[in-house]
Amino acid sequence: MRFIALFTLSTCLASIDAVAATEIIRVASLNASLYSDQAGGLVQRLQRGDAPTRKIAAVIQHQRPDLLLLNEFDYDAEGRAADLFQKGYLGKTQFGQKPITYKYRYFAPVNTGLPSGFDLNGDGKAEGGNDAFGFGNHPGQYGMLVLSKFPIDKRAVRTFQNFLWKDMPQARIPLRAGGSPWYSEAAWNAFRLSSKSHWDIPVATPMGTLHFLVSHPTPPVFDGPEDRNGKRNADEIRFWGEYVWNRGNDWIVDDLGLHGGLMDDARFVIAGDLNADPADGDGIPGVITELLENPRVLRMLTPRSEGAAQAAEATGGANLKHRGSPRHDTGDFGPRVGNLRLDYVLPSVGWKVIGNGVFWPKSGEPGHDWLDATDHRMVWVDLRGG
Repeated sequence: MRFIALFTLSTCLASIDAVAATEIIRVASLNASLYSDQAGGLVQRLQRGDAPTRKIAAVIQHQRPDLLLLNEFDYDAEGRAADLFQKGYLGKTQFGQKPITYKYRYFAPVNTGLPSGFDLNGDGKAEGGNDAFGFGNHPGQYGMLVLSKFPIDKRAVRTFQNFLWKDMPQARIPLRAGGSPWYSEAAWNAFRLSSKSHWDIPVATPMGTLHFLVSHPTPPVFDGPEDRNGKRNADEIRFWGEYVWNRGNDWIVDDLGLHGGLMDDARFVIAGDLNADPADGDGIPGVITELLENPRVLRMLTPRSEGAAQAAEATGGANLKHRGSPRHDTGDFGPRVGNLRLDYVLPSVGWKVIGNGVFWPKSGEPGHDWLDATDHRMVWVDLRGG
């Protein structure tokens, strides 16, 4: 938690009147690239001592979010990877940064690497990561981990791992060139919307309950003209817009069978690597903008950094043709793809934004040499109750 002190100057007495401190919370999202192609591989990586993980921990220690989503953190049911990361990395000084402790956390199964039993990529076989409910080489790869300094009401968490894509109204059905469905009828009737999962995590902050709405939609690439990943990405993003705009959405059903979306008076933050840039990249145009302009999402200045602008200029390539501001980018994907804004922390109406940004130091600045641990950057927003 952070505290901001406000002072008023009395012109009559030429003295300062003390004003009570007001609490501020920092909410952040980071795709940490803490995964392995082998089941249990992340645990082994963390046990050995891992230089990139030290850098990820240093970023977290430096930025010190109170509530944090980590995308691409491999899931294991016992939480061994989370234990090792919290105790052996966050709990120890990294590159001169002060250790940080999170008393509360949440993780759960995801769809990546979970065999579907169907030939989803059309290669004539029903096996491997491309035929899982979400791409992955083993169940739990590219999972999610939420760390919090505030209590999490785990009994009230809603997960949507099993929600079927076909049950979303106006679902974007992938089609072959001749107009027939890409997926077989049996596959479509079993296909899950979430490539990982969608979680609604109630967090008891000092300013009341915050619903942390987290996900990691599939990248809108690695497919063909049918655009099956692009369409899935779009509907994974659209899910949150429908969920928070609680109008006629009884079709939303969580993994425990509860219908409907978020209550109208609930405050939330949508966070994650959404794999969609408002102006550039391969996502379906307008999808992420629709979420940004949702009536329940707070309008705010776009998080930015000067380091991102410097990196785009240095890399060149596709960046030279991008329409979006390079200062808004949150990931460095090389000269062919360019840098993009893919990571988001979107508070609801009802919060006041005190500050925000992207952790992307310029060359020569402290922390710049930590950036090669992942191709994404931390996005953070400082909030105060409205």
